[in-house]
Amino acid sequence: MSGNETASAGQDEPADSDARTALEQDPQGQQLLSRLLHVDFRAGARDSIGILLGLIPFALVFGIAADGAGLSILQTVAMSAGIFAGTAQLVMVELMATNAGLAIIVLTGLVINLRMLMYSASIAPHFTEYGKRTRAYLAYFLTDHVYAVSIGEYADESRDRNKRLYYLGLGVSIWLVWVITTVIGYVLGAGIPASLNLQFAIPLVFLAILVPAIDAYPQLVAALTSALVAIAAALAVSQTGLPEGADLLIAAGVGIGAGVAAEEVMGR
Repeated sequence: MSGNETASAGQDEPADSDARTALEQDPQGQQLLSRLLHVDFRAGARDSIGILLGLIPFALVFGIAADGAGLSILQTVAMSAGIFAGTAQLVMVELMATNAGLAIIVLTGLVINLRMLMYSASIAPHFTEYGKRTRAYLAYFLTDHVYAVSIGEYADESRDRNKRLYYLGLGVSIWLVWVITTVIGYVLGAGIPASLNLQFAIPLVFLAILVPAIDAYPQLVAALTSALVAIAAALAVSQTGLPEGADLLIAAGVGIGAGVAAEEVMGR
């Protein structure tokens, strides 16, 4: 080996050694890497692929709607990354576009996400071994899809899953794609001429979500009641001094009540 080659090898070797030493001296980094490479985390990420096929168009529509409502790209990203609740985000953006009051927007988002309380109560027994801090960040990733797929996986007792890592594999994958696709939708929306009004896409998205979800009588009652009340409340808002967006809040509340009442009646 020549002197230059020896010097070059001597220069490269410490760099590699320094990198390995830095990783060895960072136990948190090692721990994070081992979790990302864990078979159950990867299984959750793999099982999210089918969900993402339907999620991407939804995220694109939200990004376009956010641009149409006058939100900045930073506000849009903050909303997707912070709230991480697609249906609530779409409704809240629609309310913003109609200049609804802050209280109406927040209350409507909370009412729409009330179902998360039921999801949380249902999935919580699978995470009792973890502390409050861990359960808190797991709750952040709770969505309809993450709940449904995780519960289905946990029901199969033949699989010895690390439930937390499987859940995170699902949640983190969906979160990343949701946020990234939101940005893409926003950029696309910014390039669409104002003459092409794409607001009609939002009701179509909601219909695509709603129709497959109606598979029982109480759900049908809740959907029909909400629709009828929404029409009546919208007329009331336009002709009275009710704040913008109150019609959606009223319709959601009455629809939930009707669905619960129908379920009680059927349960007797």
